Amino acid sequence: MEDPRELEIETKNVTSRPGRGNRFLGGVLEFEYGATSWWTTEFYLDGQTTANENTLFTGYRWENRFRLVPEKHWINPVLYLEYENINGADKSLLTVVGHDGIDDLNEPASEARRETEREIEGKLILDSSFKGWTLAENLIVEKDVRHGPYEFGYAVGLYRPLGGANRAGRCNLCLSKIQAGVEMYGGLGTNSSFGLQNTSHYFAPVVSWTLSHGIMLKFSPNFGLTDTSAGFLMRFGASAEVEDFGGAIAKLFRGRRR
Repeated sequence: MEDPRELEIETKNVTSRPGRGNRFLGGVLEFEYGATSWWTTEFYLDGQTTANENTLFTGYRWENRFRLVPEKHWINPVLYLEYENINGADKSLLTVVGHDGIDDLNEPASEARRETEREIEGKLILDSSFKGWTLAENLIVEKDVRHGPYEFGYAVGLYRPLGGANRAGRCNLCLSKIQAGVEMYGGLGTNSSFGLQNTSHYFAPVVSWTLSHGIMLKFSPNFGLTDTSAGFLMRFGASAEVEDFGGAIAKLFRGRRR
């Protein structure tokens, strides 16, 4: 959850050469705003480029997260709801659900772009902290608003900073600024074929580095675990915080009214 009135701008990118297909780079530009202490809203712009094919804008997403309990407990549930309007050429791979696999990544973008996907995605996000570790679990369900089955997926991550509390002053190279962990995620089939058969799963070490002024860099090599998975994905991204963005906008509008 984003702090109230703060804006985070982030890029999330993934690149791979799946099987004998062409190398691609998929990415999103994300604007995340803390509307209240219990509600965070986000807007995404998606795009992709594929070698020997083309570069495309593939659509947009609107996401909302709701904190279900006001105070922190040993487990903290968050409800996630997202509407996405993207085309079949999208390769951002923000989630893997149903029977998503390597064949989807190898479909020519010129053909895949003709397919429009208008989907609702829901997640139950569970977060726990213990002895410096953070454990996060996502249970995912996705459904096209017009047709198609319900598709299911999951994601699990375990993380911790490499050092203790920060020293006084700014210290970009302190171990406490670096967080490392592992993730595992994949599809769980559909309502008519629920399970692990013909599904993709990935295991991924993750490293993030927080710099001054709210800037964070993140890197994660992802390894496919099944025949339907891409063999290797490289994820990377960066984010920056804009403190009290909501307050600055409110002051701007008050000044114009005078």
